[in-house]
Amino acid sequence: MVDLWAALPFAAMVAVECLDVGLTTLSKAAMSRGMSHFIFVLYSNALAAVILVPLSFFQRKKRPPLTLPLLCRFFFLGLTGITIMQNCVYTGISYSSPTLGSAMSNLIPAFTFVLAIIFRLEKLDIRSSRSQAKMDLHHRQQSPHNSLKAENWVLGALFLATACLSASIWNIIQAGTVKVYPAEITIVAFNCFFGTIQCAIVSLFAEKDPSAWKLRPDIELISIVYSAVFGSVVTICTQTWCINKKGPIFVAMFKPLGIAIAAIMGAIFLGDTLHVGSGIGALIIALGFYCVIWGQSQEQFNENYKGIDGLESSSTQRSPLLE
Repeated sequence: MVDLWAALPFAAMVAVECLDVGLTTLSKAAMSRGMSHFIFVLYSNALAAVILVPLSFFQRKKRPPLTLPLLCRFFFLGLTGITIMQNCVYTGISYSSPTLGSAMSNLIPAFTFVLAIIFRLEKLDIRSSRSQAKMDLHHRQQSPHNSLKAENWVLGALFLATACLSASIWNIIQAGTVKVYPAEITIVAFNCFFGTIQCAIVSLFAEKDPSAWKLRPDIELISIVYSAVFGSVVTICTQTWCINKKGPIFVAMFKPLGIAIAAIMGAIFLGDTLHVGSGIGALIIALGFYCVIWGQSQEQFNENYKGIDGLESSSTQRSPLLE
């Protein structure tokens, strides 16, 4: 029988990637009508902060007292996960295309894997089949963008690579934060709060046109509400919960799955042609994804087995005293 509780993080992250595909579609439609991406990021995170701050009061019994080091963590979470990452993503897409943005997102698991090893959140054993499976996925995930033409997309690729690195740093900082402050909603509320302040400062310098700050009650408003509710509140809270349960690499490895989801949803709902290359790429991602799932399950099994074995050994050692 399938353990539904154990399968919940997997289902949650797949849902997050589906929501991200919807966010990309709506934000692209809003920005094609002239909406500034700086203003889009600012307004969506400001609305998310308004939603999350009242919700965080329900975790008063769960959350430890706030300290200056924790506030510094929250500040850097907002800086890496919102101010740098989100603004660089939309800037990079404006210089290139959403296709390059989807391809470059494959760098996030690789960056996160390297950073997790550096900060000792992940152990690397070359002889272990589990580590080989994870490294194989990172190799597979970096390959799709190699065939893309550089030309005028070089600047966009630099912004997107910066966004991927920033997202990976956010994963690592978030993993350490939830260990010392196990109140996910409060963490995300501070994340959006500091990110909103930082984005407001950036927007004041980036947007000189007063008309850019006006919000039209059409696709712009819809995209901001969607981004705040599903892109920030639901997505970031879910990612934070999954990081707390499974670790930063578990969350990062789902990112390339969005490419396959976007291709399938585009073919179903938008009538896009599903090319053979897209199908093969999705199959490669699925195989690599299965390899990492297998590696994660084997690691958890071994940890549980060691715990049981240690308990049995401990019981055996204590048996003479019981006799």
